[in-house]
Order: sequence, then C-alpha cells, then structure tokens
Amino acid sequence: MRASVIISALVAILVGFGSSVAVILAAARAVGASPDQASSWVAALCLSIAATTAILSFRHRMPIVAAWSTPGAALIATSHGISIQEAVGAFFLAAVLILMTAAFRPVGALIARIPTAIASAMLAGVLFGFVLSMFDHLQISPELVLPLLAAFVVLRIYSAAWAVLIALMLGGLLAHILGMTGPVGDLRFSSFTWVQPDFNPVTLIGLGLPLYIVTMASQNLPGFAVLKAAGYCVPSRSILSVTGLASLLTAGVGAHTTNLAAITASICTGAEAHPDKNKRWLCGPVYAAGYALLAIFGASLVTLFASFPEALIATVAGVALAGPFVASLSASLTGEGNRFAAATTFAVTASGVSAFGIGAAFWGLVAGLVVFVLEHLNSRRKILP
Repeated sequence: MRASVIISALVAILVGFGSSVAVILAAARAVGASPDQASSWVAALCLSIAATTAILSFRHRMPIVAAWSTPGAALIATSHGISIQEAVGAFFLAAVLILMTAAFRPVGALIARIPTAIASAMLAGVLFGFVLSMFDHLQISPELVLPLLAAFVVLRIYSAAWAVLIALMLGGLLAHILGMTGPVGDLRFSSFTWVQPDFNPVTLIGLGLPLYIVTMASQNLPGFAVLKAAGYCVPSRSILSVTGLASLLTAGVGAHTTNLAAITASICTGAEAHPDKNKRWLCGPVYAAGYALLAIFGASLVTLFASFPEALIATVAGVALAGPFVASLSASLTGEGNRFAAATTFAVTASGVSAFGIGAAFWGLVAGLVVFVLEHLNSRRKILP
C-alpha cells in the first residue's frame, strides 16, 4: 500500500460522488421521491458501489471500481409523469437485463451491435436538457448562476474534474450569502426505505429499456475500454453479473443501477496510482471503504443538498454533465456514414416528444435505428449490380 493508492482512490470518490450527486437528487425530484426515499436512493447506491468494488477487486486483483449510472440518472431526471413506484419497476427491469447480458452471450452481442454513433446521440439528447436548464435558471437567478458558470469556465482550464467540485462548494457558499438556502434538517444516519414497484408496461419500455441501454453504452462498455487500455484482461461477464445482481438487490430501496466506473476508473488504473500494474488493485478496497462511509452518512448529505436552491442543483448538474454531453455529441458525429441517423436520434431525443406515454429517449433510439437500417439497405442496393 502506497500513499498514491490512497490518494488516487480518494480523488476518484470525490470526483465521482461530488460531481454527480446533484444529478441523482434531480432524478429523485423528477419522480416525486420523498426526502426519505431520496436518502435511501443515495445510501443504497453508495453501499452497492462499496460492495461490488470490494468483491471484484479482491476476486480479480484488478482496480475494478464501480459507480452509479450518471447518464441513467440524467435520463430519469428528464422523465415526466412517472411516479417513484413506476421508476423502481423500471430499475428492476434494467437490472434483470444486465444480468441477462452476463448470462446470455447473444444479448450482449445484440447490444454491442447498436451503432456507437446512435447510442452516443441518444445520450447527448438526454444530456442536452441539463445543459440547457442552466441558462433557464440564469434568467431566473443570475446573481447565483452567472458567477458559478464563470468560475467553472475558468477552473476547468486547469482541471475539469475539480472544477465541478469547486463550483459546488462555491455555489453552496454563495447561495448561503444570498439567503437562498433553506433550513438544514436534522443530521442523521442513513436508513433504507422500501418502495413497492409498479411494473407499468409503458414505463418499462419508456424508461427501463433506455436506462439499460444508456448504462451499457455509456458506463459499462467505456469502463471495459479503460481497463483494457490499462493492460488488463477484462472479466466482463463477472463484472456484469456482480453489478447486475447488486442493482437487482438495491432496486427496491430506490437505487437505479450500479455499473462499472468509466471516467473515475482511469484515476485508479493509471501509473499515478501505483507504478506496478499488479498492485493497483489496492485502490479497490480504499475506494470501497470510502463509499461505505458515504452510505452511512448518505441521509445527512441528502438533507444538506435539499437545503440548496433549485438553481444551484440545476447549475451544478449542468456543468457536471457538460463534458459528457460534448463527448457524446462528438462521438455521435464522428463516423460520416452514420451522421444522419445520429442527428435524427439526437433531435428526437432532445425534443422531449412522447407517444403512448413512452418518453423521447426510446423514440430517439427507434428513429435513429430505422434511419440507420434504411441507409444501410440503400447503400447495399447501390453496390449490387
């Protein structure tokens, strides 16, 4: 154990939790979760992340660190007219689909065949609403939002990850100075609140299926790539089995999905964590211990964030997701042959259109795949004599 191992793990925790917990709370608000249900949501995710990271790191002796699905939380936060009970039903479906991906190779192969450009465009369409929301709040609360945006733009020149954390701290301080914060409730230990799931078919299709696809395409697959780039032989089926089971066990207490970390994983897999590749797995136990502590005090953290004004939460969520939005939009337009299909996916998803009660993310994916298939068939027809 070296100091660099501990530091790398702690930085990964700060970046992963501090930069996106606002997105989780926005998701909880969108589905009408009570304060107890929101704290249960956060605590269950933290406990699940701690357990899966510890199990996978010890079992495979690799720096395999888990995380919650930030893109998935963003998807939930953009939903409309969905209750917490219906959302939990969708969480169960997403967990079962992840387990099916681990158990049945054809399912994983089918997901892998979804063009990266279309999956990225769907994610970009979901995240676009968060980025746009910052400017909506800028008109309502310019004295709070404008300084935060300015600070973020300057700070990200030096460090994009730390810029979000510092913006969050500055925002909390500024909101307090401006008298925009509410009373902070009693600080307490976390407890878990069971939510009776409602397996509404419309919500399962409109939220559960896109949640699964977004989690696989934006978290697990990039996470595999990070491990592979660091020189590790990725135990993909083991990772999907453990995280899928953890997601299934915690769905009933509000946790949406636990998955492989992507961005924060790179902090623990690089040479900065440990010069010896075979010793970097030690980041896993430290990372797990940190999230276990967050699970214990998750209720207090939710109480603290609940006292912040909506403009602060929306702005922090927006700046936290600005980087993923740019990356997703860029990835969706990289391949020239898929650009029109990707643009269609993005436009439909970002429009917020819904039909038969099913949200825009699903219809964006369908529209993009239809355009992709038609263009592919047309290109084959031109090639054939």
